[in-house]
Amino acid sequence: MRVNDPEGVKRDIIDVATAEFSRKGYSGARVDEIAAHTRTSKRMIYYYFGGKEPLYVAVLEEAYRKIRTVEASLNLEGLDPVSAMQRLTGHTFDYYQAHPEFVRLVMIENIHNARHMKRSRAIQGLNVTVIDAIRRLYRRGVEEGVFRAGLDPIDIHMTISALGIFNVANRATFSTIFKNDMTSPAARATRRAQVIEAVLRYVGRGVDRMN
Repeated sequence: MRVNDPEGVKRDIIDVATAEFSRKGYSGARVDEIAAHTRTSKRMIYYYFGGKEPLYVAVLEEAYRKIRTVEASLNLEGLDPVSAMQRLTGHTFDYYQAHPEFVRLVMIENIHNARHMKRSRAIQGLNVTVIDAIRRLYRRGVEEGVFRAGLDPIDIHMTISALGIFNVANRATFSTIFKNDMTSPAARATRRAQVIEAVLRYVGRGVDRMN
């Protein structure tokens, strides 16, 4: 344990806690197990975080902080609107594939009706950034005549997230039911292209509104 590096110790605890919570859920995770894998003590975890629930909230905050930090580095402003939407959608799909623990944490928190997330002052602020980025991107697309008007940036974000997250959240059941290995490189590449196409068709001018 790095006693002279409290921030490093807290990062280590959050890393281990992320794995523990994402595997076992909030109810199944144990602070004793987290302590054992961080080579620190349960007492120190309580000292730094105050208990199991504050630690879980810290894990959620860090999970959202990471994805939003990476999104901010995509340089969407430097691309034309269509290419920027392709990059954002493809990145989101890839991030979920590379970080299934994030997907599991989101699923777990939905099971709890976002009870723990509501205790966080940081998460809502963190997620405003992606909506603002989409709003700017979408506005540029409408102004340039490549995106249709009248869409809500939150709906665009919801569509990107829903399509991207499905391949991770449902791959066990879908692979079993339809005997289709959704984890294979070929399957992932095909689905990634389909998701990007679906999002572009949704925001594009050629899409008819539903009556």
